[in-house]
Amino acid sequence: MLKEFQEFISKGNVMDLAVGVIIGAAFSKIVTSLVDDIIMPIVGAIFGGLDFNNYFFGLSSAVNAPTLDAAKGQGAVLAYGSFITVALNFLIMAFIIFLMVKAVNDLRRRLETEKPAAPAAPPPADVALLTEIRDLLAKR
Repeated sequence: MLKEFQEFISKGNVMDLAVGVIIGAAFSKIVTSLVDDIIMPIVGAIFGGLDFNNYFFGLSSAVNAPTLDAAKGQGAVLAYGSFITVALNFLIMAFIIFLMVKAVNDLRRRLETEKPAAPAAPPPADVALLTEIRDLLAKR
């Protein structure tokens, strides 16, 4: 499944892109809430109990605020916690889209294999005649 996911993410198919945009827009708020309200607090607790969005490096000595919003007011900051949250959002969204496309592809494959087989072509006349002679001889 991981290999198929890698092929999906690197493929430039227009249909996959359209599905990604539509599904991404539809699930964006759900995934953002999942990451911000459920996953990141657990990750934050593992890494010291802080709000993961407030992980940042001040790029000047004037930045000494405890929160990201306050630090941005003091100067330039490298907000790596916010970046990790957004990257995790992207990976979850991409995986959800991958699962949906995988389900559609599986359904297409099943429908293609369930098509009735074309009726067999009738045998040539000489083969039909030989079969008829064989059947008559078998009856005697």
